[in-house]
Amino acid sequence: MARLPRPWRRTHLGSDADRATFRTLHTASLAAPALRAGLTRESAERSIKHLHALLGTPAIALSDTADLLAWDGAGHHHAAQVPALATEALARSGTQVVARRELPCTEGQQGSCPVRAAVISPLAVEDRVVGTLQVFGPYASAGLVRAADEVARWVSGQLELAELDTSRTRLMEAEVRALRAQISPHFVYNSLGAIASFVRTDPDRARELLLEFADFTRYSFRRHGEFTTLAEELRSVERYLLLEQARFGDRLRVTLSVAPEVLSVAVPFLCIQPLVENAVRHGLESAEGGGHIRIVAIDQGQECVIEVEDDGAGEDPEHIRRVLAGDQSLDSVGLGNVDGRLRAVYGDDHGLVVETAPGAGTKVVVRLPKFAPGVHA
Repeated sequence: MARLPRPWRRTHLGSDADRATFRTLHTASLAAPALRAGLTRESAERSIKHLHALLGTPAIALSDTADLLAWDGAGHHHAAQVPALATEALARSGTQVVARRELPCTEGQQGSCPVRAAVISPLAVEDRVVGTLQVFGPYASAGLVRAADEVARWVSGQLELAELDTSRTRLMEAEVRALRAQISPHFVYNSLGAIASFVRTDPDRARELLLEFADFTRYSFRRHGEFTTLAEELRSVERYLLLEQARFGDRLRVTLSVAPEVLSVAVPFLCIQPLVENAVRHGLESAEGGGHIRIVAIDQGQECVIEVEDDGAGEDPEHIRRVLAGDQSLDSVGLGNVDGRLRAVYGDDHGLVVETAPGAGTKVVVRLPKFAPGVHA
């Protein structure tokens, strides 16, 4: 007779210490997203219940250097004392223990209030104090002081990460502004010149080109979003190439091959168009017979691979190395800027790969993860 499989039985999930560690880590992970937005009233209110659960005391509060941001727990009539406690603790520096005589209860609350002592721990970003974590309970044991210190240190770490995120966003925005300033004058002058040449000879085409120019500049100078989709970026590239073809005519030939699967991939704003402009400006503009630009986007499992290739004059590899190293004295449309932004977002493994030599054309390869933390259009 065939034996029936044994019924599934719940397995042991570890020791009490293991389960306690898991609960602590899980609770901390619930508080982290709010704190990664920085120390504000909103982030304090969203995170304080989870911090309270970590400490398990009757009440806790979060403050900046002057005001109460959030309170959770019993003894809410003590909330009004938080700003003064923060000011005094920060003046002394380091974690401070506050005794009962400094925490008077309001009339009628004395008998039922569990708040008899407080531990005030500073919250710091680098060497700058930005606020306090205040822990309230019936007494301030050495264990509570250590626990308050540890949680305050963890909160400070999350706030430092928030500041790094903010700094990175500001840097990215500054780099995009610099890229716009670098590209736009040259492109605007040439595009308007090409459109003007059709006003009398072919008014309909002039109107179409003017609309393409308007759409291109509207996209390039938009003020929201660090990222866009590859579809939007390539649509802008197509508009750019239509305007350049109006100037070059049959001298500029273009092949565009894109896998549909990668069109929705989020990419840094203005990360492909500068590569195409560089191909036109440095690869083909001076060539008497013009040339061919090939743009390919390939689906490669977890990555999207984009190639921009021209058969123009090519470059000295040492020149490209210096451009990617950030040499501002060299004339190159946005290569160093795009390379720096890609590395900042995805890591050094995802910088530009440039294959070139004098007389051999140039091929620029971009490898982007399809999914990356914090990257969404």
